[in-house]
Amino acid sequence: MVNFTVITEFLLMEYSSIKKAQVIYAVLFLIIYLTALMGNLLTITAIATEPQLHSPMYFFLSNLSLLDVGFISVTLPKFILNSLIGIRSISLLGCMAQIFFFIFFGSTEIALLIVMSYDRFVAICHPLHYGMTMTSARCIWATVGSWFSGFIYATIHTGNMFRLPFSGSNEIHQYFCDIPDVLKVASNEVLNTEFILIVAGSGFSLFCLAFLFVSYARIFSSVFKIPTVEGRYKALSTCAPQLIIFLLFLLSAIFSALKPPSDSTVQNLLVGMSYTIIPPFINPIIYSLRNQRIKIALRRMIKQIFLPKKRMSILE
Repeated sequence: MVNFTVITEFLLMEYSSIKKAQVIYAVLFLIIYLTALMGNLLTITAIATEPQLHSPMYFFLSNLSLLDVGFISVTLPKFILNSLIGIRSISLLGCMAQIFFFIFFGSTEIALLIVMSYDRFVAICHPLHYGMTMTSARCIWATVGSWFSGFIYATIHTGNMFRLPFSGSNEIHQYFCDIPDVLKVASNEVLNTEFILIVAGSGFSLFCLAFLFVSYARIFSSVFKIPTVEGRYKALSTCAPQLIIFLLFLLSAIFSALKPPSDSTVQNLLVGMSYTIIPPFINPIIYSLRNQRIKIALRRMIKQIFLPKKRMSILE
């Protein structure tokens, strides 16, 4: 029999052995994390408290912001804590939880973006039937279906990856439990099953991408038929942010999947940031800068919080 050691914990990559540098990393990423949380939570609060934003598009947007909060919270707090206290280890259960929630929030966000593209398709291409098609019940069921599909997809992948013990090197060349690094120490049986799951998931992703492409092709075709420039701009402003977010999410995932293996700490950090930090950090900025209703709701909410009622009534 060949001797091997069963892995009970993983060692995450150490980006610097200097304590001051570790603290600087922690403070920098804490600022990024808090900014992303604030942006997404403000978006959710503005939509929830503003009656004019109680429509299907903003309902989906609030769920998207909630997913972004979860997505960035899967990896970044652990990295910040490890940098502050100077440890690298993560337990097998902690690694399992990271991978599950990483897949869960990521796949749910893709499913929700598909739903949001259909919402914009109906609103722009069939505006007279929008109220009958995008009812409250259908919006809720579509959102629940997105969350449930993400849960099922994450459960299948995580259950397959961790159903057998790991053996070999427990070094992970990333600041979180990245799936490719974990698969390097998985058994051949797990790899074979995971390959089938990845192929099936890729096929489904290509189907979703094709559906999205057809939807936006129809949307842009209808938009360009609008006679006025103002009408075209208004229609594009409601669907462009969703397309930008989807492309950002998709391109960052493709970039991470096709990147060559490397032991460079800087390169791995930048690659990891491209698909774990940048999308949830940028998403609220894209919407707040392009959506006038959300900006008005945010201003009104900030006035109600920080200004006295009498002064607020004078300013209004």
